[in-house]
Formats: sequence, C-alpha cells, structure tokens
Amino acid sequence: MSRLIALRAITWTWLAIGLPTTVLLAQERVSFKVSAENTKYTQEYTIEVGDVAGHQVRVFEIKRVYPTNPPMIGGMKIVESWTRGVSDYTNNSGEARTYGIYVLDNGDKFFTRGSLVAIQGSDARNLTATTAGPIIGGTGKLARISGMARMITVATPQSGTNETQVEIDYWLPQ
Repeated sequence: MSRLIALRAITWTWLAIGLPTTVLLAQERVSFKVSAENTKYTQEYTIEVGDVAGHQVRVFEIKRVYPTNPPMIGGMKIVESWTRGVSDYTNNSGEARTYGIYVLDNGDKFFTRGSLVAIQGSDARNLTATTAGPIIGGTGKLARISGMARMITVATPQSGTNETQVEIDYWLPQ
C-alpha cells in the first residue's frame, strides 16, 4: 500500500513538472520614430479657459502612418496609429490624457492609455511632451497583449507638426 502511495506521489510530481499549467509570456520591445511627414492632426478643437492668459483645453486626434520600415508587433507590421486626447495647457505646458489605437497589417489592433506632461519654455519654439501608460487591450492575435508604451514628442504648435519617438514593451501569451 505504501508503495502505491509513493508511486502515485511520484507520478503526480512528474505530471506537474512535465505539464505546466501557467501561460508562458515572452517579453518584447519595439522602438521606432515617427517623423513629422508621417504625422497629421486630423481633428483639433481648442477653447480658451479665460482664467489666465494662454490657458486652453483642447480635444485632438492625430493619425500616424508607417509607409517604410514599419515597426513590428508579434511578427505583424503596424500600418497606422491614432492618438486621441484631451489637453489642459497654459502656454503649451501642462498635462493631457491620451488614448492610442495601433492598427496592424492583418487588421488586428491594440489599445493604449497614456498620461502626458508637456513643457515649452518661454523662449522655446517647440514643446516637449512625455507620455507613458499601459496597453489596455487588443483584438485578434493581440487579444491578450499587455505591456507599457512610452513616447517622447517634440511638437511645433504654430505649424501643427510633431515628431515622436515610441517605445513599447509588450507581452504575448505563448
């Protein structure tokens, strides 16, 4: 009887080791730059707050395309991305909340949410914005994606242009 119990214990131990029940994740990082030529403000609405000079709230939408050397996520090309957000700036310095949609060549998407801080010095022509936040979901092969996205943007508000460096750390179940 004790041999049978010992044999069962050994069998269950080997099964537990040989058949893991946890999902393995592979961490990946993609880093890319989006030029001003491939970035366009598609919608923008600004309202003067009226409490101090230069204080504005703004709703905006930005489309970015990747016509050459597109970044890859999970072996698929990112063909375009959209950023939609609401900013609260005084003289182009302040904070914003952003939501991102990345569209891949097979139609799958993943979504991000970001917190942004922008600063423009009094004598500066450009503002610099830093954004960071989680990947909050996906579709298709990216339905279970998770991770973080970070961006550093240099923008020229007078001309409506910006250039962005993006870094995405992500995990996909294997």
